[in-house]
Amino acid sequence: MRSVRQCSRSACGRAAVATLTYVYADSTAVLGPLAQSAEPHSYDLCAEHASRLTAPRGWEVVRLTPDFEPAAPSHDDLLALADAVREAGRPRAAAAAAVVVEPTELAEAPRRGHLRVLRGEG
Repeated sequence: MRSVRQCSRSACGRAAVATLTYVYADSTAVLGPLAQSAEPHSYDLCAEHASRLTAPRGWEVVRLTPDFEPAAPSHDDLLALADAVREAGRPRAAAAAAVVVEPTELAEAPRRGHLRVLRGEG
């Protein structure tokens, strides 16, 4: 499920709808649709800050999309939400019982690599 990313501008809590990236070699600021994942050298902006964006003198702003609107939930988002609800509704006792391993089984496990299981005294 897609998480809601917020605008990178300080004191702005609105949802991000666009991603701003700088191309320093070309003195260009590129403003495009919201990237799939947050990138370290890019900035997520809300619709208001994306529409009011200006660049420093001598720089060019390239807008890949004229209007930025929040994306509606996709079919994948709804499926992910349904899967999360199903997983939360499963009984926890069945999941915990599947993980239980007897200590004798661990002690008799063959050695692999540099790790091995030691029997405890008690």
